[in-house]
Amino acid sequence: MFASPAAAQDEEDEGFRLPGPFHILDPQGPDTRIRLGLGAGFAPSYPGSDDLQIYPLFEFERVDSDREFDFEAPDESFAFDLFHTGGFSFGPLVNFEDSRTSEDVGTVLPKVGFSVEPGVFAQMDFSENFRVRSEVRKGISGHEGWIATAGADVILRDRDEWLFSFGPRLTWSDDKYHDAYFSVAPIDAPAAGLPAFDAEGGIQAYGGLASTMFQVSKHWGIMAFGKYDRLTGDAADSPIVLVHGSRDQFSFGAGLTYTFGKGVK
Repeated sequence: MFASPAAAQDEEDEGFRLPGPFHILDPQGPDTRIRLGLGAGFAPSYPGSDDLQIYPLFEFERVDSDREFDFEAPDESFAFDLFHTGGFSFGPLVNFEDSRTSEDVGTVLPKVGFSVEPGVFAQMDFSENFRVRSEVRKGISGHEGWIATAGADVILRDRDEWLFSFGPRLTWSDDKYHDAYFSVAPIDAPAAGLPAFDAEGGIQAYGGLASTMFQVSKHWGIMAFGKYDRLTGDAADSPIVLVHGSRDQFSFGAGLTYTFGKGVK
């Protein structure tokens, strides 16, 4: 779905895995099915924000007619399978974090620029119904910090008629990331109207994610997801969060899918 390659992926449909929510596969064979998806998602405008910003949900999947569409969680980074054996996969990825301005926060604070975060992922599919995945990323612009995520997914499905997944999430980030989004430097405190605060790195948030996709006809389907993160540690104690944001971080989205091709029966 607007999600990632799951348990069984053989050499026949290895390729770019562009996750949540954009996915491209390139299997061989003329008798294929193609699924297109379009919708809208909402997520905090910056880490710790209580305002949501809208973003587009896209999906493009192509598989041989005798295979199921692969599963991918909506919160994964854009990734590529460099190494895949059995249920284990590993490879490079890239993620993007939008900028944060004073207008976004509602008070005068230094701007955090647009962040490009290259990194790597490791994933283990224990079965068709359970997998774990971790990502490590480094900002080379914007916040310039390190961030790591870990999660597990239980996947329930009836081939491509319906799919439901759910699982926990954990986020860690370093001092530099925390400084960018959660610290208030003494020199900035008076203009911001906030107390000075030095946020140290550590566990940033814990939470969970659920997603679903189901067919309502031979061609048309619905995709949706919801995610909740609870800020913890210094991120939760930041005056930026306490005064202008929220410890509770919600993301959600929904859209329509259309499946077509010679393999659609």
